[in-house]
Amino acid sequence: MIDVRAFGSLGGANHGWLNAKHHFSFAGYNDPKRVHWGQLRVWNDDEIAPGTGFDPHPHRDMEIITYVREGAITHRDSMGNTGRTEAGDVQVMSAGTGVVHSEYNLEPVKTTLFQIWIIPDHMGAKPSWGSRSFPKAAREAGFEVLASGREGDDGALRINANAAVMAATLQPGQALEQELAEGRVAYLVVAKGRVTVNGTELGPRDGAAIKDEAKLEIKASEDAELVMVEASA
Repeated sequence: MIDVRAFGSLGGANHGWLNAKHHFSFAGYNDPKRVHWGQLRVWNDDEIAPGTGFDPHPHRDMEIITYVREGAITHRDSMGNTGRTEAGDVQVMSAGTGVVHSEYNLEPVKTTLFQIWIIPDHMGAKPSWGSRSFPKAAREAGFEVLASGREGDDGALRINANAAVMAATLQPGQALEQELAEGRVAYLVVAKGRVTVNGTELGPRDGAAIKDEAKLEIKASEDAELVMVEASA
């Protein structure tokens, strides 16, 4: 099963400084058919104007992964962490027992990013934050795991969930295959370009909710950048 969530069908709101699209129910957008996908609870496609951002606010018991597409985001939190995450790189915040943080675009240009929330395996964990650079050359024609709570995903940022966030880039005509184990689901978003997934077409910033597909064959018709979450159903 591959359920396409076309970009034009997403919920969202334009706040001036923030233009947000929601793949799942979030804030003022509520669609009972799009509440979560397995452990995946939120996938927001955000555009943040220069010199603006999210003022300090709290979170708890959620794994929050930020994938920066353009520009950069600057993070500060109540644990004393400060960091700037640039395009193509990733930051992870395990909110656990509770954390207050802010996220600002301090750049002179618009920042675009995906913010992904995953329900943790265990509530009340110790909160943490981390950021890493992931050169895109390492994900050419294959998925590189960026954040994960699965065994064996060495080198990825750790999260408190049996799930993984991964990314890949494809040139026109290139294809990759990815297995999906029984009892697992995937959600794939095309950050840019056009691809087919087992013959189903996806365009720029479209999403696809995937289950009961033992193997995914993904083929690009344009230069493509893909981000995917694989998680427990």
